[in-house]
Amino acid sequence: MKTYFDLKGQVALVTGCSTGLGVQMAKALASQGCNIVAVARRQEMLDKVAAEIKAEFGVDAIGLRCDITDTEMVNETVNKALEHFGRIDILINNAGTGAVAPAEDITDEQFGNECEIDLFGSFKVARAVAKQAMIPAKYGRIINIASMYGLVGNKIAGSAPYHAAKGGVVNLTRALAAEWGKYCITVNSICPGYFYTDLTRDTLNSDFFQQNAKTMIPLERYGEEGELDTAALFLASPASSYVTGVNLAVDGGYTCM
Repeated sequence: MKTYFDLKGQVALVTGCSTGLGVQMAKALASQGCNIVAVARRQEMLDKVAAEIKAEFGVDAIGLRCDITDTEMVNETVNKALEHFGRIDILINNAGTGAVAPAEDITDEQFGNECEIDLFGSFKVARAVAKQAMIPAKYGRIINIASMYGLVGNKIAGSAPYHAAKGGVVNLTRALAAEWGKYCITVNSICPGYFYTDLTRDTLNSDFFQQNAKTMIPLERYGEEGELDTAALFLASPASSYVTGVNLAVDGGYTCM
């Protein structure tokens, strides 16, 4: 029997992997036998996540503290991952932030910080992983986590820098896919919609947001835990070998209207 998503023996580096969707996707990969390099800024959280993954799935997992805006730290983190595992087959660029304010009140610092983390940071990690691991191996799966807000605007919460940065991630994905295809590296992006996490649950359950869901989302609800996992698994697996430069919106239909 063919197991399409079998990742046994592979290694995935996942940024933003201390809480929320990053941890969920890391665990999804681990469930298919993939070893995990969890990357974020809080070492104590990373140690907890790595221990959970080891205990639950029986794979190897390590936590490496890294600020993805620091080029030297990014390069060192990738090097440490290679020292431990000898390979990086999959990268999930999930780390990000979000400034919320009316566009006319957004400061230069807010806009610059957003692009520095969400867009430039994603590029720095992809560049390091590709150069040090994937190009030499002539194989790789890079998944950039953008946002449905990288495809459309919104009237609910002003967040122009986030829209701009995530829109940049979507087209950065196409650019890298075009350049690195000759190395058998696929580069795709996922644009999640509203998903429940520990940080978003109270906001999404508010009356205002619940009414918005019924109006703006064809499925009339928010994404639940696990509903992003299969998209990540598909794009991370050998089964997606002829899929590159693609953006996959996992948003309950928000961007189809």
